[in-house]
Amino acid sequence: MVSKLSHRGPDSKGVWFDSQSGIALGHSRLAILDLSVAGHQPMESACKRFVLVFNGEIYNHLVIRKKLLREGYAFSWRGHSDTETLVAGISFWGIKKTLQESSGMFAVALWDRQEMSLTLARDRMGEKPVYYGWQGNSFVFGSELDAIKAHPQFENTIDRDSLCLLLRHNTISSPHSIYKGISKLDPGTILTLSSKSKAINLDTYWSMRSVASAGIENPFNGSHHDAVFGLESLLSSAVFDQMQSDVPLGAFLSGGIDSSLIVSLMQSQSSKKINTFSIGFSEKEYDEAQQAKAIAKHLGTAHTELYVSHTDALSVIPQLPKMFDEPFADSSQIPTYLVSQLAKKHVDVALTGDGGDELFGGYNRHIWVKSIWSKTGHLPLFVRKLIFFAITSLPPYSWDQFFEMCSAVLPKRYRVSQPGDKMYKLANVILAETPAGMYRNLVSHWNNPSSIVLGSNEPDSKLSDSSVLPNLFDIEQRMMFLDTIAYMPDDILTKVDRAAMAVSLETRVPMLDHRVVEFAWSLPLNFKIKNGQGKWILRELLNKYVPQELVDRPKMGFGVPLHNWLRGPLLDWSQNLLDPIKLRNQGYFNAEAVLQKWNEHLSGKSDWQHHLWDILMFQAWLDENQ
Repeated sequence: MVSKLSHRGPDSKGVWFDSQSGIALGHSRLAILDLSVAGHQPMESACKRFVLVFNGEIYNHLVIRKKLLREGYAFSWRGHSDTETLVAGISFWGIKKTLQESSGMFAVALWDRQEMSLTLARDRMGEKPVYYGWQGNSFVFGSELDAIKAHPQFENTIDRDSLCLLLRHNTISSPHSIYKGISKLDPGTILTLSSKSKAINLDTYWSMRSVASAGIENPFNGSHHDAVFGLESLLSSAVFDQMQSDVPLGAFLSGGIDSSLIVSLMQSQSSKKINTFSIGFSEKEYDEAQQAKAIAKHLGTAHTELYVSHTDALSVIPQLPKMFDEPFADSSQIPTYLVSQLAKKHVDVALTGDGGDELFGGYNRHIWVKSIWSKTGHLPLFVRKLIFFAITSLPPYSWDQFFEMCSAVLPKRYRVSQPGDKMYKLANVILAETPAGMYRNLVSHWNNPSSIVLGSNEPDSKLSDSSVLPNLFDIEQRMMFLDTIAYMPDDILTKVDRAAMAVSLETRVPMLDHRVVEFAWSLPLNFKIKNGQGKWILRELLNKYVPQELVDRPKMGFGVPLHNWLRGPLLDWSQNLLDPIKLRNQGYFNAEAVLQKWNEHLSGKSDWQHHLWDILMFQAWLDENQ
């Protein structure tokens, strides 16, 4: 099981077991802090009661050490690893208080010899993964499914209901997994299992719902200037903490607001040039490299860029089923892997700008849903259907050409990348009966996946369960909250973790420091979205470091021209995976419905790239995992 995770931890391996208790712990180490054997895992506490395995980083662990000593921790330190700090805190305070004291990203497994109990825990935002479940009479857990699959009692039964979630959201949302009997631990959650019982107890030590409610009930009451200063102080502190490393460190730089801000704060606190990395594409609508290069030059970073051809990008696709240990279909996985691969040649740790969109209203939907609803929500359904058919009567590339011709006279807020794709999203959401329905349509691919996955029932998710929502009055806040608890951990953070760990690169996300998150939720909405533009406060802060003209451009996704690849260089690969006989024999999908989408896409009549990529990623994963 440990050997299956060697890509996540190539530096050393360790196992510990107690055959009398029936417990075994294993760890594969990527050494970042304390490279000596004093950081080796599994690690026993000084008091011998606890044994710990831990994936991640505790950024404030030296602060925790000082607090433990002040409060009477009596043992001497053997090294300077955060693992030792964590197990010391647990032995002194207990696990819940220790995790609440910790600022970091982590997946933890802890054996308590005295209580004969196992505890699993996951960080607040879901940066590090934890899978677990009963297989036969064994309780198994690991950072990736590949480790669990190596266990001799693994049952290998695909969960068709979870497959519906893949088709809905291009990822299988927590707590579900692709296999029956295996779950993902939710962020901010502690799982406890006694050796005397099979009952699993779940408890939260930090709740995004509570944070959002507290922020709304006790809003920030300072000025705009105070808010910018407050965010700068918190985010600078988070960046400083996350720059601590005993190995080379750098940052991804896309040229967008979020990554540019993180790099700005890194460079302002460093006497050396920060290593920054970006990749570029020949297709201008997907290329951010020139923007990143200009910002790197302004900030004075040691910048490395790599222009990749479509051949380079396509060569990644055969690796995806192995890289993502369950089916995952966000096509930006490809450039994310490529920039991780580039960075790993120079550094072992990279900071990223993820989190800014979810916390500060950065997605187009945060602005458009309310605007579209105010203009169309009162219209009769037949009128909205007419608008739908009017938009979809033109293929996406025709809308791209139309917007290109009109770009000179269009207001800046309408100059978007890939406008044809966005027009089709508009057509889809305009049929919704409520703003919440608009949001769900926007974040859905297949709108009725249980009609596509044979023998399935789509399970509830956080996006369909209204009980997860705190009392948020604004649709923008509700969308940001749902993005934070669902889209971010299940898609964005999963994508970055798997792509980076595939090359043994550790990524860190300063925007997701819990103090920054809590501050963000205390800010009034107009500190985030103002004059039809999101991330107002991030823009104001970035303007202190980077001239506005260097970052003032339409928002771009970190994407690839998948729609064209499916009709061109990926055609044969796709045809093989979507072979009608194969689909029918495997029995997972309604073959006729899938092939209809495929033929419509090939003809150029419609753009079904996202729907088809969901199917293709499952088919490729199935071939790898038969």
